[in-house]
Amino acid sequence: MVTIKDVAKVSGVSPSTVSRVIANNPRISEETKRKVRKAMKELGYHPNISARNLVAKSTKAIGVILPSSANKALQNPFFPEILRGIMSVIHEVEYSMSLSTGETEEEIFHEVQRMVHGSYVDGVILLYSRINDKVTNFLREQDFPFVIVGKPYDFETEITHVDNDNFRAGKEITEHLISLGHKQIGFIGGSRDLFVTRDRVNGYLAALQEAGIEDCESFMIHTEFLKSGGREAVEHLMSLDTPPTGLVVSDDLISLGMLSMLEEYGVRVPQDISMVSFNNVYLSEITRPALTTVDIQIYDLGAQSAKVLIEKTKNKNEPAKRIIIPHKIVYRDSVSENS
Repeated sequence: MVTIKDVAKVSGVSPSTVSRVIANNPRISEETKRKVRKAMKELGYHPNISARNLVAKSTKAIGVILPSSANKALQNPFFPEILRGIMSVIHEVEYSMSLSTGETEEEIFHEVQRMVHGSYVDGVILLYSRINDKVTNFLREQDFPFVIVGKPYDFETEITHVDNDNFRAGKEITEHLISLGHKQIGFIGGSRDLFVTRDRVNGYLAALQEAGIEDCESFMIHTEFLKSGGREAVEHLMSLDTPPTGLVVSDDLISLGMLSMLEEYGVRVPQDISMVSFNNVYLSEITRPALTTVDIQIYDLGAQSAKVLIEKTKNKNEPAKRIIIPHKIVYRDSVSENS
């Protein structure tokens, strides 16, 4: 096995200098660093990160918590894309990522407890924001560095979070349908426990109210952020005496399920019903018709959450931050005028 002493011998420096190069000590000259790293590469030497982190009292790892079983969550392209954003940042600073989830909220809670008490990670990113969440309460009690992607349920308390203005986005995308003459507009959303759904539905309702359109309870459906959820929504809407002419759908994946189901019913998009959506995942562009959707900059949500978490792990006194990632509407083919 190659040791620090072997590297020192080949590069003509002391073992302590090799250690400082590994730690990227600014006092070591760039020339010496190049020489030592060249020797490490030639000898195939890899530093023992675990041992080094033990001395530094840091794992150089962050935990990322998905909202439901990984099997289910990873079906939604939102999660691979936000993970891509997180990994782009942690890769640069040579951190690793521990991805975690559970079938139930209780399982997720126990997994986070294990991460914190076992000192497996320096901080945690929660990829959801839920009302009265046990995990959030636990992390606050432990004074453990964490960041929420979304809006914290206890907004009065200072919690670092990265979010979009989902209320405004919900209002703007609904106003787009109203501007094209739609008055009977439905809303298909995910779980009512999730703040992202609440904000988007409240934006939708605000747009209707401002336009003097009465909201209709039977036009509002809450379902899972899954393709199957879209199918159930269509069955309900098609059973109504007067179905809506426009739909605001809280997630592109539900929209995809709805498109195929509407086709089965012989309902054409956008000729018979217009549809707008959220997230702008890659599938929204290649489906037919391509979806008009709110681009929430998923990659940036991930990258910014990783940046602020790493800041917090390095300085626990770092003040809480509220970072709002801008959104934009991407206009495509799933909407037409209602004559």
